[in-house]
Amino acid sequence: MDNPVHPLQRLFTYARQYRPDVIRASIYSILNKFFDVLPEVLIGVAVDVVVNKQDSFVAKLGIADPKQQIVALAILTAIVWIAESLFEYLYNLKWRNLAQNLQHDLRMDAYRHVQQLDMAWFERNRSGNLLSVLNEDINQMERFLNGGANDLIQVFVGTLMVSGVFFALTSSLAALALLPIPFILYGAFWFQKRLAPRYTAMREAAGALATRLNNNLSGIATVKAYTAEDFEAEQIRQGSDHYRNRNAEAIRWSSAITPVIRMAILAGFTVTLLYGGFMALNGEIGVGSYSVLVYLTQRLLWPLTRLADMTDLYQRSMASIQRVLDLLDTPVEISYAGTALETSTVKGELAITGVSFTYPGQNQAAISDLNLKIAAGETVAFVGSTGGGKSTLIKLLLRFHDPQQGSIQLDGQAIAAIQLQDLRRTIGYVAQDTFLADASVAENIAYGSRDTPRDAVIAAAKAAEAHEFISQLPQGYDTQVGERGMKLSGGQRQRLALARAILKNPPILILDEATSAVDNETEAAIQRSLDRLVVGRTSLIIAHRLSTVRHAHCIHVLEHGRISESGTHDALLQRNGTYAALWRLQTGERDVPEGSA
Repeated sequence: MDNPVHPLQRLFTYARQYRPDVIRASIYSILNKFFDVLPEVLIGVAVDVVVNKQDSFVAKLGIADPKQQIVALAILTAIVWIAESLFEYLYNLKWRNLAQNLQHDLRMDAYRHVQQLDMAWFERNRSGNLLSVLNEDINQMERFLNGGANDLIQVFVGTLMVSGVFFALTSSLAALALLPIPFILYGAFWFQKRLAPRYTAMREAAGALATRLNNNLSGIATVKAYTAEDFEAEQIRQGSDHYRNRNAEAIRWSSAITPVIRMAILAGFTVTLLYGGFMALNGEIGVGSYSVLVYLTQRLLWPLTRLADMTDLYQRSMASIQRVLDLLDTPVEISYAGTALETSTVKGELAITGVSFTYPGQNQAAISDLNLKIAAGETVAFVGSTGGGKSTLIKLLLRFHDPQQGSIQLDGQAIAAIQLQDLRRTIGYVAQDTFLADASVAENIAYGSRDTPRDAVIAAAKAAEAHEFISQLPQGYDTQVGERGMKLSGGQRQRLALARAILKNPPILILDEATSAVDNETEAAIQRSLDRLVVGRTSLIIAHRLSTVRHAHCIHVLEHGRISESGTHDALLQRNGTYAALWRLQTGERDVPEGSA
């Protein structure tokens, strides 16, 4: 079995275009650490000057006067500090800009990829978990690049540099002082392996909690209407407790890292202090060298106390990066590629041949061996009881799903071979649950169309009989409709959806229960709009209110994924079958029409 690719390696592969920035940022981090270590060395050199004067290390470089040596050291110290500050500014600038740019690209790529995933994927996955990935997980990656990457680089470089100085001064002391480092690193990675699954579980719990919160907030009216506040609060409490418990498990392990590291640091510092002190007293090393070793031991080992925070941040980030890149690697089941299609050339003739479709995880077919032809410009209605397959058929026409058997053709060409976006541009879709963006009325009518003239928007609104109520809004067409159009009534939202379809002017129109949730007056207004809208285009209408489809060219009754009856309104009444029974149920008529079977 192949070893899984490490998340950091996957991120580095994804961020190819930013590799030069990563390299530059890393160089700035290394140079900053180089100049950061030098002041400790200069302190030792200064002590050597004060103690040994004309016999100091600096004197051997050609500066005999001790005062001049001190002045030279002061100038060099100023240069070192300026250089250190400069590279700190540069690495901060580069790492933070890199984090922001990569965060933006990763979020946009992930969101674009999510939009291409088929509807079955959305039916399997929770929206709250998806929001957690697109927001919190990507932000976690940003936090790591903002500071964590630099810290890891500087700890590694600092260890190498200080080790080099130690061995240059006294190899025997270096071996003792540096002995704790392998144990510190081993301990950090040992803890990290045990933190990884706990952080993954924590992120999953966070996603589940976000899903519940998102679901409750979107359905707050229902929660209130059924006085379910206490019930939902309890559900949130349980989800939050689960998240808290998963987090607590990770905290218990991450909190243990620092005390362990401190004990190892204490051992290294004590060895330097004692053994190095004895060596200085015995004249084996100079006082200046001893000062350098003491200061550098602290400079080397003390930053390792942050290894706990670094490991914690690193592991959280790796868990988040894994989730984001897994999302990006989710395969797109329905390809967007295909033959280009110009909307103006579409006639709208549809042929459905031997189509069968079963939802994943279901045993009963939603559509079973369906055969149907719809002529261009024809208005066709689909009626029947809930679960009969009406909405599934619409999803197949829009290619939200692909059938397991059979084919659907548009003007003689299989829709699976047409470029997906071109196919959907030919279709105007008015759903039962109207989606409105949190934008203005005009922007919602022109949704999906750029640079649409205001005159065209107003004309579409008038055709949908929406202009009157829009004109009475506080800012007219510039009024913000709120999240999902919550500032508007159901009928108003539906009329905006119709105006949107009218403005699109598609050759094929799909109406899915367009008047199901409105009052009689609004239904009459919408019906007048529909009567104008269907003229000259292929129209497929799903309706429970049979009065809205009685003038269709053909009405099909769908039951258990099959067409049980087809015909005009009058012909179906004469047949006295399922349609006639539904008609009598809705209208209260009891008499069977003359001539019926």
